[in-house]
Amino acid sequence: MGGKDTKLCLFYVLIIILLGSCASQKYPRIARSVNQILGEETSDKHFTGIFFYDPASKDTIFSKNSNKYFTPASNTKIFTLYTSLKLLPDHIPALKYQFSNDTLRIEGTGDPTALHPHFQDSTLIKFLNGYSNITLYPANFQEDKFGPGWAWEDYDWYYSPERSGLPLYGNVATLYQQDSVRVSPDYFRDSISTFREARNREPDRNQFYYDINAADTVEIPYRTANLTTKGLLEKMLGKEIRIDSGMAPTPKKVLSGMRLDSVLKRMMHLSDNFLAEQLLILSSSTLSDTLSSAKARNHVMDGFLVDLKQPPRWVDGSGLSRYNLFTPESMVYVLNRLYHEVPRERLLHFFPAGGISGTLKEWYPGVQGPYVFAKTGTLGNNHCLSGYLITKSGKTLIFSFMNNHFRLSNGEIKHRMQKVLETMRDSY
Repeated sequence: MGGKDTKLCLFYVLIIILLGSCASQKYPRIARSVNQILGEETSDKHFTGIFFYDPASKDTIFSKNSNKYFTPASNTKIFTLYTSLKLLPDHIPALKYQFSNDTLRIEGTGDPTALHPHFQDSTLIKFLNGYSNITLYPANFQEDKFGPGWAWEDYDWYYSPERSGLPLYGNVATLYQQDSVRVSPDYFRDSISTFREARNREPDRNQFYYDINAADTVEIPYRTANLTTKGLLEKMLGKEIRIDSGMAPTPKKVLSGMRLDSVLKRMMHLSDNFLAEQLLILSSSTLSDTLSSAKARNHVMDGFLVDLKQPPRWVDGSGLSRYNLFTPESMVYVLNRLYHEVPRERLLHFFPAGGISGTLKEWYPGVQGPYVFAKTGTLGNNHCLSGYLITKSGKTLIFSFMNNHFRLSNGEIKHRMQKVLETMRDSY
């Protein structure tokens, strides 16, 4: 390399360094305060990425490792929220169907609300009750039951139901005690044992175990299968359901179900993994008859988010997978798109409020009301928080705060994060 090329290369390196430090130069007091907080803990022993952005002035207020990739955990649901708002109508598609020759032909859309323990939506059942001859076509679901990189040993825990094309009862069996052990749906009544076992369910079949001494209500994911869906529907409807491999090549009608916003709010506030996964599958139903979360993800990344500077590795809707990789800047980018595309009151309604609701009920309380509206994301040794912060001056900041591979307790990490958030609230 010649002397001129070397000087030119050094010039560009200097420009990059200056640009990277411009936020600190523009807001040096904030940078000093935040860096002091970050230095109080053993932050050199784990990875931290932070990005604070003012959407009004388009200023970067503070940045640290903001273009580096982190495991986001349930912060992934922010991308699922964005996808759902872009692709789904106000009332979610509950079913696709055709009717001819006295037969109703149906296929699922991935709608997670049918007979769900919380929503208890009966739209599907009321509709099917009006027909005598029903044929189910399940072949449009082209996903694995579990997402890539999910922990296989979590199969019997409430937060890890299987994905499916026509979910019923949230794809969980709910066990509880009254005068005896009961289960909903009643279809699984003969599949309950009260023996004390290490697992809640057999790995490969719907044999459930319930500890009668616990006296708790327990939700246990059931094994999904076409015959299980058929049996559940037949039990509820009191009529036979046939299964076939393909619908006729004629237009399909769409049955409208619940309001989208109520499903999105529960997904975000409770960090509901099942809803997140099914919402991506549901979103794909608006693009074609094939149910595939990858189809929805690719559509968003190749279209709405094609100009994202650091494209993520995005493999599921919930963030259960450790294969997911996102940067703080990418999180803020999507949050900024939401901020400008969704009315403020509706947008903040989706996010847990600090000290008030959801996964933030015990953290980040305000003095005269919540100042943080954000989504948490937690896996073992990882904790992230991304969303919106209202400063004392009334300005709104968009932020992403990611912590990976720490050996401290989650509480210690959150205390440090709270100090940073309060500094931003009070200083800007």
